[in-house]
Amino acid sequence: MRPTFRDPADPPGLPHEGITVTSVGAPEEALGEVGMLVAVLRPGSASRRARAVVREVLLAEGLPGDDIADTEAVAAELAANCERHARPPYEIRVFSLAGVPTWCELVDGDPDLGWIPALLDHSRPHATPDPLAENGRGLTLVRELSRGHCRAYPTTTFTADAPAKAVAFALPTRWGTRLTCPPLLHLGRRSARLLQEP
Repeated sequence: MRPTFRDPADPPGLPHEGITVTSVGAPEEALGEVGMLVAVLRPGSASRRARAVVREVLLAEGLPGDDIADTEAVAAELAANCERHARPPYEIRVFSLAGVPTWCELVDGDPDLGWIPALLDHSRPHATPDPLAENGRGLTLVRELSRGHCRAYPTTTFTADAPAKAVAFALPTRWGTRLTCPPLLHLGRRSARLLQEP
């Protein structure tokens, strides 16, 4: 099934029928087959590996350094959260639509979403985070650097097909837009590429 567009004014919830992608200015012909790149993140080096994966993907796309640096910061923060607050296995999954990387998931083996969706919800007003607070500051950074194109949802791990959660965000694209995608694992499995450890 091919992803289809929703009106950008629609709320970024899960689709009711089929697969939908909320576009913010991307041309419809930019959508096509869903591809997926998966890397297992090892405890102790999850942030470093997540940072390297998104850097490599975005460098190959020719994106500007500022976009790459912001994306590396988001991926590293989410990977660190996996290690700090959840349990293995940890994965990073980068999805592409018509060959263009558009969506990134950081996955951990703890299926409990807890308060994460509320912190990522850009439609709710958020108070300025307490700089001394232990939790939530990193997700505020994720929300800001992804321009609100982020969400959390239940999933399964790619490697073990076990219950898990994904905290995901839109990647910057060459045309300056970001796509907010529904969970794409079931579509990406057909063309998945598993990265080996360097």
